[in-house]
Amino acid sequence: MSVLVLGGTAEARELAARLVAAEVPVVTSLAGRVERPRLPVGEVRVGGFGGVPGLVDHLREHRVRAVVDATHPFAEGISRNAAEACARADVPLLRLQRPSWADGGEPTDSGHDGHAGHWHWVDEHAEAATLAARLGRRPFLTTGRQSLHHFVAPLREHPALVRVVDPPEIELPAAWRLLRSRGPYGLADERKVMAEADVLVTKDSGGSHTAAKLAVAAERDLPVVVVRRAPPPAGVPVVHDVAAAVAWARARD
Repeated sequence: MSVLVLGGTAEARELAARLVAAEVPVVTSLAGRVERPRLPVGEVRVGGFGGVPGLVDHLREHRVRAVVDATHPFAEGISRNAAEACARADVPLLRLQRPSWADGGEPTDSGHDGHAGHWHWVDEHAEAATLAARLGRRPFLTTGRQSLHHFVAPLREHPALVRVVDPPEIELPAAWRLLRSRGPYGLADERKVMAEADVLVTKDSGGSHTAAKLAVAAERDLPVVVVRRAPPPAGVPVVHDVAAAVAWARARD
């Protein structure tokens, strides 16, 4: 009976490493949407489950004793499916996610406290696109490839810089410039990339992994448009650090 970690994040990789070190059987599941994912230690499966019914079958067939949802804060569909499947299969579920910047989880060097008026919070990517078009002419889009379709119409004529890991699934406007790269990034890297940007568009990933671009935005007094994350599914306990998730998983014996 193993612990199933729904992964893809740095927290998921750290969790898998700690569970392996503690000799807790663990399998990490990756969605398979990234071309060259960073693989965790321990057993790994790649690909979807086939929705809620498929995940229920997997939990029962493999006698999974507990599930830790350590996916990205914006992987909302996976989190909803996990909550429903675990409830059906009567398997304990924990949500491990880095704290939101809105809840005080912003990087301390981002300048957020001193430049609160330059942070513009929105609920949807489409709203972020419309606002970015008003706030600047040369936006730096760092919201990921799956949300880019929301930005095409409002920013079609803007010379936007778009940074993604994998190739976009849509045709980008001619005025846009595509940058394919994978972080983490240091301050010098972000200063160079953001040299001509006049507005930063990001999403509330939380934690300190993207501290550098936020720090550069603060240095240059740029507006920052932040897409809020959805709350976790109702009834699912949440922890914000890996040690707590390890303790929870070990207690599921």
